[in-house]
Amino acid sequence: EDVDIPSRRVLITGATGLLGRAVFKEFNENNWNAVGCGYRRAQPRFEQINLLDSIAVHDIIHDFQPHVIVHCAAERRPDVVESQPDAASQLNVAASANLAKEAAGIGAFLIYISTDYVFDGTSPPYKETDVPNPLNLYGKTKLEGEKAVLENNEGAAVLRVPVLYGEVERLEESAVTVMFDKVQFSNKSANMDHWQQRFPTNVKDVAAVCRQLAEKRMLDPSVKGTFHWSGNEQMTKYEMACAIADAFNLPSSHLRPITDSPVVGALRPRNAQLDCSKLEMLGIGQRTPFRAGIKESLWPFLVDKRWRQTVFH
Repeated sequence: EDVDIPSRRVLITGATGLLGRAVFKEFNENNWNAVGCGYRRAQPRFEQINLLDSIAVHDIIHDFQPHVIVHCAAERRPDVVESQPDAASQLNVAASANLAKEAAGIGAFLIYISTDYVFDGTSPPYKETDVPNPLNLYGKTKLEGEKAVLENNEGAAVLRVPVLYGEVERLEESAVTVMFDKVQFSNKSANMDHWQQRFPTNVKDVAAVCRQLAEKRMLDPSVKGTFHWSGNEQMTKYEMACAIADAFNLPSSHLRPITDSPVVGALRPRNAQLDCSKLEMLGIGQRTPFRAGIKESLWPFLVDKRWRQTVFH
């Protein structure tokens, strides 16, 4: 049988990760020929590529000839970046610069995923034109990655996003879903940050934005540069945890709000809210309400299976 393979090709790096899986699925389900690559968890679904191996990167891009590359791969855990700065810089900056060069070489549109942590969080909301001032090394490496991408590929796009959640393989995959165990085990009190203002964003929505941006670019070469996308519900981790408890009819009285700024780990911006009006003006965007998105993401991890009946029936 002749299989009809769509003519639009997209390559996704970090396709094994939380965001990458959603981006792969979004393009794949919307008539794109999508190829994902990963490293440790790649086989058998995705191509195994070490992004630090410039020959391997060159080869896959020249063999596949993608129209679009969505670069999701990154070291995105701020505390890991602080402890392994060289490795983080290799992936977040050097590999991104190389990808940008290779994309420019074949005329592919590169979307580099960046972060709200390029801002210091003192004067939100932030527009794309506002001057970044990252507080931690993670934010610094992602900002350097942005610069490296745009210097090596003037037609590329940078898409800054905040804290992400979605359908996880393990609760630790997202700073949002990782709280579920503390919510569920209500027999011991749990301290929750109630200082940092966050905007939890569903990876499905970011994936839809990437696809919409790519499709807009296919029609209009002026679509390039820096863009922001974010959920629009402002919540601290404490408020997210309470919303999670509420979504599953679980108690939340054991959750304790901590209003002091955290003293351990990498510095975090107080409120790095992103202004998304630039994408909205282009007619691009999608937002899943937090309560609906978190229920969909977390129900497989419910410990007390009886709750599933009450929540879903």
